[in-house]
Amino acid sequence: MAESPTISPGLVAQRAPVRIEIDDDATPLVRLLGRTLRDAVRIGHVPDILDRGTGTVVVRSHNTPQVATVMLRDGAITVTGGVSAPADATLVVDLEARFAPAQAPDGDAELADGTLRALRPPLPSWREAAERFWAVTRGIRGIPDVLVAVAQGPDGPQEARFGSGPTAYRMVGTVDALAGVFTGADYLLTSLDTGLRVQGTLSQLSVMTAASWKVRFDV
Repeated sequence: MAESPTISPGLVAQRAPVRIEIDDDATPLVRLLGRTLRDAVRIGHVPDILDRGTGTVVVRSHNTPQVATVMLRDGAITVTGGVSAPADATLVVDLEARFAPAQAPDGDAELADGTLRALRPPLPSWREAAERFWAVTRGIRGIPDVLVAVAQGPDGPQEARFGSGPTAYRMVGTVDALAGVFTGADYLLTSLDTGLRVQGTLSQLSVMTAASWKVRFDV
């Protein structure tokens, strides 16, 4: 197993850090689960279930063959591909809708509900998400010099710019859509089908798609 950096749940929770471990050759689903759980731990989201002693949850995609196993043991959470252990609970979720349940969970109801809540942590503000996105992805070859994010809300559009230089990429959407893409909760190309608008060249779209994969799967 490749162990990710230990992330403290924060001062409010005052708990020992929870370790998140994933396969060395992790599948996209395993990486997505690992990244989401790290985000949940980092902000102290539902530490009660993350600190639970033992439990095994199988997570299945509702429309693809993707499946992974989440095992909680002694303050650590291990995510592996496939069904690697007998399940105490099973979740069938929509991977393109922030792990929204596609059917009723099976098995241990408390474990299933807690794990599902851990996989759906609240998003940060769109500005905070955009700032972190830029910090994580600005080193990608071919990334535009400037990222312009425009959030549309009831008080009118709000704009934030990151970087400087001659090339720019513009992303316009609701605060939720922007936060979703910038955190990796949503995939860029999927968001284009649900109202997110972008302005740039096709080559820039290709690079920004790679950036979206980077934050979504923590690669």
